[in-house]
Amino acid sequence: MDFEEILKELRASLSNLVNDQLGEFKNEGQKMVDDFLNDSKEKLKKWTNLLANEALDIEDYEWLLKSQKDLFAINTLYNAGVSKVKLDRFKNKAINTIVNVVAKIIFI
Repeated sequence: MDFEEILKELRASLSNLVNDQLGEFKNEGQKMVDDFLNDSKEKLKKWTNLLANEALDIEDYEWLLKSQKDLFAINTLYNAGVSKVKLDRFKNKAINTIVNVVAKIIFI
């Protein structure tokens, strides 16, 4: 398993989500995603390895990701006028995107 390749795929998928969901705030959204992935990289790598080695199931993996969703630094977007409801929806979709991308790569 090449975690750097997984990380590259996550960045691309989350960038698409930012473009679809945050429109005019896509620059701020992209920075938020980059910061999240950089801040969570070691944990994501560890959890992804555990998932790949069947030490975690996909539900546990998702639960661990949800524990990290507060790392999405939303203050800039909220202050720019994006509603908290929209930001919460984005965070949930981002977590689902991460789970789906990782599962697709690991379980092929």
